Amino acid sequence: MTTPRLELKHVRKTFSGVDRAIPALKDVSFAVMPGEFITIIGASGSGKSTLFNICVGLLEPDDGEILIDGERPENRTGMLGYMPQRDLLLPWRSVLNNVIIPLEIQGISKTEARRRALEMLPHFGLETFENEYPSALSGGMRQRAALMRTWLTWRSTLLLDEPFGALDALTRKELQDWLLRVWQEFGRTVMFITHDVEEAVYLADRVIVLSARPGEVKRELKIDLPRPRRQRMIADPEFGKLVRELLEELGVDA
Repeated sequence: MTTPRLELKHVRKTFSGVDRAIPALKDVSFAVMPGEFITIIGASGSGKSTLFNICVGLLEPDDGEILIDGERPENRTGMLGYMPQRDLLLPWRSVLNNVIIPLEIQGISKTEARRRALEMLPHFGLETFENEYPSALSGGMRQRAALMRTWLTWRSTLLLDEPFGALDALTRKELQDWLLRVWQEFGRTVMFITHDVEEAVYLADRVIVLSARPGEVKRELKIDLPRPRRQRMIADPEFGKLVRELLEELGVDA
């Protein structure tokens, strides 16, 4: 059988508040297979970002275990590519010098890092922006640069925490299609947090629904829509049925 890229087993996390314990995650278990695109949805406070921080080693669970490629590493830091909610581009670095940061951290010379990044820029629609600074970029271009920086970690599994959440609707749809093209071209495994149920269905092979705090897996919904995806699919009855199912799981009147 194929080994999951990432597997969570009975993960639990509680934070210490001022005068009480605040449970964040309760008995979370699921697996992500190689090449899958998984989206994660849930109400605010359901522990989605906490889950990602545990996966990448920024936090440790109180109970449970995290397996990467079938192994339980002592230190998970750096084993997964991670893009937090904000792009965190350094304002004093050009686009090119921002995206090569992961390569520099790996000890690759700046000359070689720049060469590799320049080859990848066209895949991210940044080939004419390499010398621009973040202040000159639109929100969509900043997200492309941040995603390219995450891509250049060259990790097989990428965790993207609401990368399109702050974008306008048209830019968001454009970047959804672009991300799917890049994912299919390079064959990475992706976990993607979103609050947008339509986005969750449109992108995913499977949608994982977390319950309200403390978050636990309430539903795993397989998305059998054909690929490549097209935005016109959103008007299809089957697409609407999947969205309604997920809204019902979230307790939203569909």
